[in-house]
Amino acid sequence: MTDPTDMTGPRAGTAPRAAAARTGGRAAADKRRIALACHTDRERLPGLLALLRSLALTNPWLCEDFLLLHDGLSEADLDAARRLHPRLVPRRAASRSAYLRTFQGSADGDGSDGEGRPGYDTVLAFTTGMVVLGDIGELVRLRYGAAAVPQPVDGGERAVREDGLLVLQRDADTTEAPHRPLDARFDFLVRRLYDDTPVPGAAVVLNFGEADGHHPWTASRAGYGPAQEAWRRFDLTDEAFHRAYCALRVRRHPDYFLHCVEPLLRTSGPSINLARDIAGVYLEKGRYDEAVEVLSLVADRAQADQPRFHETFGTALLAVSRHEEAETRLLLATAEPTVAARAFRQLGRLAWLRGDDAGARAYAREGLDSEPTHGGCRSLHLPPPVAESGQQAPGQQAPAAEQFAHVALFSTGQDNAGDKVLPEAVRMCLDSDTGPRRWHPVHVHRLFDERALEQVNARRGVIIGGGGLFLPDTWPNGNSAWQWNVPDELLARITVPLAVFAVGYNAFDGQEYGRPRFIQSLRTLVEQSAFFGLRNHGSVRRVRELLPSGLRDRVRWQPCPTTVARQLDPGWRDPERRADTVLLNCAYDRAGLRFGHDYGHFLGQLAEAVRKLSGHAEVRYAAHMPADERLVHDMRREHGITLPVDPLYDFSNDEIRDHYARTRLVIGMRGHATMIPFGCGTPVLSLISHPKLAYFLDDIGRPEWGVSVHDRELGALLTERAVALLESHPNAVFDVHARQRELWRVTEDNLAELTKHFA
Repeated sequence: MTDPTDMTGPRAGTAPRAAAARTGGRAAADKRRIALACHTDRERLPGLLALLRSLALTNPWLCEDFLLLHDGLSEADLDAARRLHPRLVPRRAASRSAYLRTFQGSADGDGSDGEGRPGYDTVLAFTTGMVVLGDIGELVRLRYGAAAVPQPVDGGERAVREDGLLVLQRDADTTEAPHRPLDARFDFLVRRLYDDTPVPGAAVVLNFGEADGHHPWTASRAGYGPAQEAWRRFDLTDEAFHRAYCALRVRRHPDYFLHCVEPLLRTSGPSINLARDIAGVYLEKGRYDEAVEVLSLVADRAQADQPRFHETFGTALLAVSRHEEAETRLLLATAEPTVAARAFRQLGRLAWLRGDDAGARAYAREGLDSEPTHGGCRSLHLPPPVAESGQQAPGQQAPAAEQFAHVALFSTGQDNAGDKVLPEAVRMCLDSDTGPRRWHPVHVHRLFDERALEQVNARRGVIIGGGGLFLPDTWPNGNSAWQWNVPDELLARITVPLAVFAVGYNAFDGQEYGRPRFIQSLRTLVEQSAFFGLRNHGSVRRVRELLPSGLRDRVRWQPCPTTVARQLDPGWRDPERRADTVLLNCAYDRAGLRFGHDYGHFLGQLAEAVRKLSGHAEVRYAAHMPADERLVHDMRREHGITLPVDPLYDFSNDEIRDHYARTRLVIGMRGHATMIPFGCGTPVLSLISHPKLAYFLDDIGRPEWGVSVHDRELGALLTERAVALLESHPNAVFDVHARQRELWRVTEDNLAELTKHFA
């Protein structure tokens, strides 16, 4: 029998096949990597360009790498293609089939090209004889084998043509396994349209057939008029193509939209509506200064009766902390009923961050009068939480010099349950009294002004933490470009000891900061700090990369205090018995960054795991906020599974910890749906859709406790690992306790150092 105290032996809950399935150099949070590919030469370049235009205009939501396979195109030829696609990747290959053989047979199994560029999991291979007429989302979502349309050949047989469409996964063995057959609409041969037969409306990919020697860009072919006309729809100049893409009123990929609009801006200024569209994309991507810049180009032409423009401009100005101008624009926007609630919400936020609670609630009230169900206005209309307001009974407040100033996100109402537990956990590390008598709250999103500086400098010190405060897009501001709305000049004038405690670098892969502003603010913060601790080694690495060499060693690891909850409460008692339940949690903020093209796959795989786990324990849903409950609705609608919901957002902090301590296993996607139960001594598995979860599991030496939401075998892996933890539950709990003791040892060492600064 394995000794559960042996930290070098087999880990509780680790099944050999499951562990082996995720070995290798790829991070557990990696999204599936998809590419489109086509081989061409100089003669067939017009066909490639028509293919690129057709893909963009019929699938404007799609923007993946496009592999331009060639054996000697000139830079001018490559530039012609680059003007049509923002993610063109030229690669030398003798033919399409030669590349695909390399893609399948690469030594590391990822299709890398040996030149330092990433490989791909899925490749959609086209030819220059094709144009795309419809939605190819079904092809993008394929996950298994090699898929193609078998075409008729002599003798009544069907076979895959050399010049046919092919969808290939990197581990597909096309030498032994048959191609997965696709419907004919995905590779519709033009030769079926003789005698000027119209192109069927259901046709998705129209194939003129390279092997048939018919090039639609050279000369019309008698008897195929409708097919030729379908091709000519995409025989456009660059300017005509760019204008056509920008004019689409359906979901457009932001990168593709910016790629098409930028050359238009070089030749003529934007219209008011186009400027608003461009700014909307910049705001979505966190490029707030650029949003203000493009809107400023047309601001003089905007009339008072164009409220949508003023609402967008006001939002952009607020994001860069140009408050007076933002207020003017947002007030103009309130005249339009369809945008009034959004404008009133932004005005309420502006009043609140300036410290005007009454004004914020008044604006929120007007927003609710305009749109009674507006969640943002409803949240602002609530009174601030006690932890933020500093309310206390008369005579109960300690002298200012004996208080800590605490910079944190103080949640209220039905906000994220994890963000409610976290500030209290930080305080528990430093003082047994976590209430307003000993703590002066500084809400991280409020403007840190002269009055706030005076109040902070009267305290014994400043604690910033915890939470993923290094995040660019929640309550953006132009003062720091991260969550604390503090100007550098005021940050540098803090005279009491300052500690950054268990803060996380929470950007998703691909998210952008206002880098120059963020980097300077970060450097000022590190220089000013007596202690600078980040909650995982991944955050430590990311932040050190942004600092000059002389400051990097000041950044250290301080685990999130929620992960050591059992150590922080002197009266903690582990439960004598646990409910026979498994708690499941998912997150839906920034869903596109979390799931990419794979949400349907994720939902189906999770349904498979829930069905199987239900034979071992009751599966319940732990919602950290109301929006998390989307999974319950989707699971019931798509898979007929009904999950009972535990609304943790309505629980007190003690109730949240107790609920997590009394279950047998938690499977969570939110960071604190892993860290809080772990801190309560409960085994965990993580659904990884953000790097921070993989960072935490690496820190505790248990990467196998995480499964990427993009994993092709998610359902089987999750079931296997969950059942292993349930069946060896005493060992799993012991393992969690052992991991936690290591985090507590680090925390104790850091607290000993903090005591020197804050004695």
